[in-house]
Amino acid sequence: MAVGQNQRNRKNDPMVSKTGKAKLGPLTVTQLNKLLESSTKPKEKAKIQRALNKRPPAPIAEPVAA
Repeated sequence: MAVGQNQRNRKNDPMVSKTGKAKLGPLTVTQLNKLLESSTKPKEKAKIQRALNKRPPAPIAEPVAA
């Protein structure tokens, strides 16, 4: 029973990995920016910044001249 002994006590949360760390993939850019500002650990900040850099830049809506 040593393999999955924590399985009974752990709630299933789709935003948290098996080890308890937050999954950054499904987060929006604004959520990632907020997380980056509130994070204090350099390793976490680097991970969040890398996730932000992977995202394509937000499309800028230009007004259409009619």
